[in-house]
Amino acid sequence: TAFTCVFRCFPCDPSCGSASWATPEFTPRSTAPMVKMTRSKTFQAYLPSCHRTYSCIHCRAHLANHDELISKSFQGSQGRAYLFNSVVNVGCGPAEERVLLTGLHAVADIYCENCKTTLGWKYEHAFESSQKYKEGKYIIELAHMIKDNGWD
Repeated sequence: TAFTCVFRCFPCDPSCGSASWATPEFTPRSTAPMVKMTRSKTFQAYLPSCHRTYSCIHCRAHLANHDELISKSFQGSQGRAYLFNSVVNVGCGPAEERVLLTGLHAVADIYCENCKTTLGWKYEHAFESSQKYKEGKYIIELAHMIKDNGWD
């Protein structure tokens, strides 16, 4: 069926052979009615509106759920910053070693996928054992985010 085709023929893996990767459109290889689908683009993720969220101040793309906030006591290059366990709608640059206030870290700048503004960084590696809890976590500077949904 067309519904099954969406899940089995979506071009997520070029090695599976179920879709043509030479063109932006493909046709499923079955005897079912032909369904033409276009290759999807990266869609912006939306966090549930029932939760308090943080959004990009420049384009209002959702960035993080308040439940993912770990700490408000961080310092960025432009002032205060928050540490988050996970974020959405964020791209990541290449990792580089930087000496921060708490020592040497391998970090990668993060940016809003929607407007491409640099928001902060991701901790890729901490060289000091006391800082290991930061690995895989995200810093977003307050200068680049706004509170959305349910903040009274």
